[in-house]
Amino acid sequence: MPTNIFVNLAVADLPKSIEFFTRLGYSFNPQFTDENAGCLVISDTIYAMLLTKPFFRNFTKKEIADSATTAEAIIALSTDSRAEVDALVDKALAAGGTEPGEPSDMGFMYSRAFEDLDGHIFEVLYMDPAHVEQQ
Repeated sequence: MPTNIFVNLAVADLPKSIEFFTRLGYSFNPQFTDENAGCLVISDTIYAMLLTKPFFRNFTKKEIADSATTAEAIIALSTDSRAEVDALVDKALAAGGTEPGEPSDMGFMYSRAFEDLDGHIFEVLYMDPAHVEQQ
């Protein structure tokens, strides 16, 4: 059985966050989605649990990072092409996200990033498989 990853992210407005990621083309698992949490399906083994801040507090005694001003993590998502990188980031921008920097083009790897409505950073990248195989 493959290992699944569940990234837990605190959000200020769960319905708006669900709408944002739905506009990017993602779905939510209704079995784990309610008024406190939304289970964002990124792939067959990768999920982001979007948790309201009061619910998130049940899982930690630490302060919740203000993701609008603090980078608590950068979530990198791979794609199959440069065009997919641009398409996903452009959808995020159209849905209300922001682009925190310029695209990075290293020839063998191309990436752009977006911040969601709460400031969580998602880096979207394409890496040429031929380059990876050469290593």
